Amino acid sequence: MAKTIMIQGTCSNAGKSLLAAGICRILKEDGYRVAPFKAQNMALNSFITKDGLEMGRAQVMQAEACRIEPDCRMNPILLKPTSDEGSQVIICGEVYGNLSARDYYRKKDIFRESVKEAFDSLAKEYDVIVIEGAGSPAEINLKENDLVNMGMAEMADAPVLLAGDIDRGGVFASLAGTMLLFDEKERKRVKGVIINKFRGDVKILEPGLRMLEDIIKVPVAGVVPYMQLDVDDEDSLTDRFSGRRGEALIDIAVIRLPRISNFTDFNALEYIEGVGVRYVGSAAELGDPDLVILPGTKNTMADLLWLRQSGMEAAMLKLHGRGTPIFGVCGGYQMLGQSLSDPHGVEHGGTMSGIGLLPHSTVFAEEKVRTAADGVLSNVTGIFSGLSGKEYRGYEIHMGVSESGGNIINEGDVYGTYIHGIFDKEEIAGEIVQSLMKKRGLDPSDVKAFDIEEYKQSQYDLLSRGLREALDMDLLYRIINGEE
Repeated sequence: MAKTIMIQGTCSNAGKSLLAAGICRILKEDGYRVAPFKAQNMALNSFITKDGLEMGRAQVMQAEACRIEPDCRMNPILLKPTSDEGSQVIICGEVYGNLSARDYYRKKDIFRESVKEAFDSLAKEYDVIVIEGAGSPAEINLKENDLVNMGMAEMADAPVLLAGDIDRGGVFASLAGTMLLFDEKERKRVKGVIINKFRGDVKILEPGLRMLEDIIKVPVAGVVPYMQLDVDDEDSLTDRFSGRRGEALIDIAVIRLPRISNFTDFNALEYIEGVGVRYVGSAAELGDPDLVILPGTKNTMADLLWLRQSGMEAAMLKLHGRGTPIFGVCGGYQMLGQSLSDPHGVEHGGTMSGIGLLPHSTVFAEEKVRTAADGVLSNVTGIFSGLSGKEYRGYEIHMGVSESGGNIINEGDVYGTYIHGIFDKEEIAGEIVQSLMKKRGLDPSDVKAFDIEEYKQSQYDLLSRGLREALDMDLLYRIINGEE
């Protein structure tokens, strides 16, 4: 069975996912067969594995750091919020159903068994499992039902590193307070604490570190600097929505739908030099972009209603009338059609007219389409006709079934596809940007090829180097080997 180490945090966004990914990378570099694990993830930004199963993207990112294929056992429970009080529950890659929080906790024993089976199966195949917790482990009202923090640590008999975010302030109080709220058995599992996202001279911090160790009786395993890294984000906490990167020759506006999902689809476009990608939440912000992208969503019909009520649909139609290309992906593609019908009430219920820029109609089925997808793109016309025949690799995940004639369809300069990850191929992203530059009268030869996979791996290498310098590596290995 595999050895284990678990990263918990004093709060959400303490950096658990990145720390876990970095430790995964270190162990991989040091010759171990290593895999990530998170019992329960709450995210709209999911991924479909090669065998057609659904999992959270944070563990996909960590699997990339391990240089292994994503496996739904790495994230046996995925919760996709459908309202303030309920979520679609996905167990081991398959949809279990929509449950309220109360109903979910009533079934905790069933879900706990699924978590245990997934973890035990992984542990037979790897040398080390790096486990990530969720939120704070000191939510005393949730401890009884916990299966993702100390409940998971006990199930896996895992030692714990507790991380606190110094950038948001109060890190000593959050670490000490979390330790105070643990019971004695839980405190014994914590073998070290990490100060994360530090800016400045660590020498100034050292007296506080010694005082903290005296208070909590646990060593500081390292002070990790605030690292400017570019890896896939957790959907609810991303800072990509807050701005654009540098001066842009080409301006791409992604509509920030209220229930936007899989926004990582567009990362590859913003990596291209001279391209700015903005996430636009109101008609007033839309401006005059070179391309409008309508992304995926957890509830297509509800977000289409928002488009209408907010004035965003009218603003998009005005841009379309002036010749601005529009590209819909998944739910965005469904919205661009003639009609949407939900006879089984799986999302919104009823029937409504679509935006009407593409010829297809969509009917929502009771079963979700989940499939990995690769091949060559269908014949297309319009400004992006150069996409015809280009190879793609991605996946489909959607409830609706649409009448369409291929993997990408278009009417004039309006395009739609179900393929998530379609822009990740540098030839496809490059063709889109070159076409937009030609339309602007710019030299398309300025567009440089960009290998997103090579770029991702370089970021994991930077993360590994940063953590090796910041962490007490001898202590880390003693913890993994059960010597602490």
